[in-house]
Amino acid sequence: MHPPIAPILFTVGPFAVHWYGLLIVTGIMLGALVATVLVKNAGEDPEYVWDMLLFVVLFAVIGSRIYHVFSQPEGGLIGWNYYKEHPLEALYIWKGGLGIFGAVIGGILGLSLYAKMHHLRPLQWLDFAAPGMALGQSIGRWGNYINLELYGPPTDLPWGLLIPPGYRIIPYTDLMLYPPDTLFHPTFLYESLGALALFLILFLMGTKYAARLKAGDLLAGYLIGYSVIRFFTEMLRPDAWQMGTLAAAQIFSLIFIALGVIFLVVRHRLERGGSEKTAPMKATDSLDQPPN
Repeated sequence: MHPPIAPILFTVGPFAVHWYGLLIVTGIMLGALVATVLVKNAGEDPEYVWDMLLFVVLFAVIGSRIYHVFSQPEGGLIGWNYYKEHPLEALYIWKGGLGIFGAVIGGILGLSLYAKMHHLRPLQWLDFAAPGMALGQSIGRWGNYINLELYGPPTDLPWGLLIPPGYRIIPYTDLMLYPPDTLFHPTFLYESLGALALFLILFLMGTKYAARLKAGDLLAGYLIGYSVIRFFTEMLRPDAWQMGTLAAAQIFSLIFIALGVIFLVVRHRLERGGSEKTAPMKATDSLDQPPN
């Protein structure tokens, strides 16, 4: 792999359109389209997807920014130590700095609030969103390629990523140890391919095997699947925010894996005789009830 094209797609006066932003928006829109397919299959109104989209994205952006601001990344990258001295810059989202786990938590919260406000079943609609979230992340990760970021240690593998010296983070800035032609693990690519595989699995489950699922199964599958992917890709990130011997993202991954597994056990063992599916439920179901 070689250095990509310039990160700015085009400019209009003082405004610049970045490839990263375009890829994120593309991922969001394709994820929403995927959600409409699952919504239609369940006999629900797909217009809700587009109605809630801005609301959910807003919460996701807020959550992802909060995660970034309070992080402590390695490699000389900006985190809490910087923002506590420059608090206003925590609002400068256009300068970059978003955390996926914050986006996931914020997006789940935003969707759940919207569902409650509109008398929808939150778990059911989170299921509709889950495969699209994985697809959106797979697409958005290519923005890291364009920005020459999210790479791992040096590698001799043929798909290694060439990082020019000016774009390198600590500890890879020493040109004596890491010459200009050094290749690095494309960590973004590993996560992108993993998220794409997760999307395909969740989408297949949500379309072909929907009748066998309970509400919340796809969401739990997403949380477990993405967390497994992130836990292992985080091992190849020298810029990771560390908490003791593990990266913060690995700790969040373990938490989400545990929550997802516990949820599935509760739903499928303690409620084995229940009839709640990803499709509309009976009014007597106890979990994921819409408000009266």
